[in-house]
Amino acid sequence: MINRREFAKIMGAAGLIGLPALSRGQFNTSAPSYLKDFAQNYSAKPHNSAMDWFRNSEFGLFLHYGLYSLLGRGEWVQLKEKIHVKEYEKLIKRFTAENFDADEITDLALRAEMKYVNITTRHHDSFCLFDTKSTNFNSVKSPAKRDLVAELAEACDKKGLGLCLYFTHGRDWRHPHAPNNDNWGSFARPRYHEPEPYYKYGKEHDLNIYVEYMHQQLEELLTQYGPIASIWLDGHGVPMSGPIEKFRVDDTYKLIRKIQPQCLITAKWGYNGQEDYYSPEIHWLNNKKKVKEKQAAGKPFEICTAIAGWGYTKKHDGNHRGFNSVLDNLKYAAEYDANLLLNIAPLPDGSLDKQDVNTLHKVGKYIRKNGFPKQKSPS
Repeated sequence: MINRREFAKIMGAAGLIGLPALSRGQFNTSAPSYLKDFAQNYSAKPHNSAMDWFRNSEFGLFLHYGLYSLLGRGEWVQLKEKIHVKEYEKLIKRFTAENFDADEITDLALRAEMKYVNITTRHHDSFCLFDTKSTNFNSVKSPAKRDLVAELAEACDKKGLGLCLYFTHGRDWRHPHAPNNDNWGSFARPRYHEPEPYYKYGKEHDLNIYVEYMHQQLEELLTQYGPIASIWLDGHGVPMSGPIEKFRVDDTYKLIRKIQPQCLITAKWGYNGQEDYYSPEIHWLNNKKKVKEKQAAGKPFEICTAIAGWGYTKKHDGNHRGFNSVLDNLKYAAEYDANLLLNIAPLPDGSLDKQDVNTLHKVGKYIRKNGFPKQKSPS
């Protein structure tokens, strides 16, 4: 099995790190640790091995963590409270992540019988939890001086967990050339009372600059942190609310598959049908017509939901959903033969809520004794 350090060495030797012209490296000839049980045909068909792994994974841990965590009012606080860019960016001076512990996070995932971990590398506020040359608005340039994605990648690799990377795609409330409200709906930007001077408008606005910015960051994520199990694109309402062809989704997918052929791609209900699996939020399944349409495509489902708020929300303290509710989520996912991606929100300092930890320990104990809930046979 290839580990993260070996991967980085091979990628560097193959000339894949930091170069715009990408070619397939040698890293895909040996299965990464999370695919150890699906390695038989990996060298010939890495994508098939990854799909087999995903269909058998059943349970994953989701982490929403970022500057918004410091305010304790959810991950959409910048938009909901119409906080201007320059005011919001002051939060970076308070970001220490002093108790973010990748070992603790991955140990918790293992105890809960989860097979993968997904973290918000960049949410809609555009703050990055990884080392990037594209912007100084990142955790390495904060008082934390830490690359949290690197730390989590190291721990996942060591423990055989798949690392999935959430990446905001359509919405970006900071980048000057990200979608504006004049051409895009679905909360593309906060609706400020006066124009945001940080944004570009009219003829000065060029979405292609934003797309290239995303591509640079995706290239960094796919070349700096070893094998990635999935790129998890968020912001379905944007680009779906505007001229989606301007987002060059085909180019984005080709970039991902060229660098890491085994890496799976999802974008909630999907953009162009080339996604590997669907990842609807749990309440989206109330749309039975849409569910039936997507099931007909024959792709696996991953149902995502939060144990409390997505990003840390102080008013939920002490009142998070418990064992029985999470078990109900697993049973519900089984009805769709789907994985369950369960979100917990780290506290402002990066530590985990003790109530959530206790709940997931109980869930893991139940699974070890009883197995995962299974899809009921048609009567």
